[in-house]
Amino acid sequence: MVRESLPKEKTEMNYLNDSLLVTGANGQLGRAVVEELLRLGATHVVATSRTPEKLAHLKARGVEVRAADFDRPETLRSAFADVDRLVIISTDALETPGKRLAQHRNAVTAAVESGVKHVVYTSAPAPHPTAEGSLINDHFWTEAALFASPFTWTILRNHLYMELILMGAEQAAESGKLFSATGGKGRAYVAREDCARAIAGALVQAQGSEILDVTGPAAVTQDELAAMMSEVTGKPIVHVDVPPQGLTEGLSHAGLPPVMVKVIVDFDVEASQGYHALVTPTVERLTGTRPVTIKEFLSKHLAEA
Repeated sequence: MVRESLPKEKTEMNYLNDSLLVTGANGQLGRAVVEELLRLGATHVVATSRTPEKLAHLKARGVEVRAADFDRPETLRSAFADVDRLVIISTDALETPGKRLAQHRNAVTAAVESGVKHVVYTSAPAPHPTAEGSLINDHFWTEAALFASPFTWTILRNHLYMELILMGAEQAAESGKLFSATGGKGRAYVAREDCARAIAGALVQAQGSEILDVTGPAAVTQDELAAMMSEVTGKPIVHVDVPPQGLTEGLSHAGLPPVMVKVIVDFDVEASQGYHALVTPTVERLTGTRPVTIKEFLSKHLAEA
């Protein structure tokens, strides 16, 4: 897939020779960020994980591997030592309320104590506090911790991954129905690959403190998404808009864990309020290339569905 490149001055690198650390490097997003940093020519990449032995393949390629457990602050202080710039990739500890936020706060505190100069954080669209613990609440208070920190930071509010579309694609193709509670509002889905490239771009060039939404090139409604899925798979698929309670019942009946049901429904409600329709040039600005479109993504991943 070929994407249009932007002028060279948009991709000028400033920190390729700094010590650059990626947390969660054994996860899909973290691995992709490390790969992008290596591709860009970063000279000192540090990758951390609770299970550093699983990063032997990166160590063999010259990446420094360190142990870091967000539940054990002492490991974070050791892992972040002598690091100039790092990315805190938000964790997946969603099942226990408050655990994820505590992990993120541990990481921010460790970055302060270790003298890190700049932190990139992967957030979500329009974070706000909620009465009960939630994914979006965790992001809000993590951002607040960054605001109070002495280092500069880049908050990347990653919009929903295009990969999430694939989770329900097979069922939609079989049933001919794509269910959502988005109320007809658009979503600027973005490919995980583009998020990883944007993170790496921020690590090697961001200066000062800034909040950036990371989006795909267009806000697409679920009606439009269903039509594109139909075109790519050759199977008729229509979008069915349901109320949040109906979506909750349907996802629960399908066997999804309660925590995932809540995350999906909350995101749909927020989309219905317009929070997911923002489109920005962040990917282009940080990487020099345009983000993949949904049609390109679906053509690559759903052609055989």
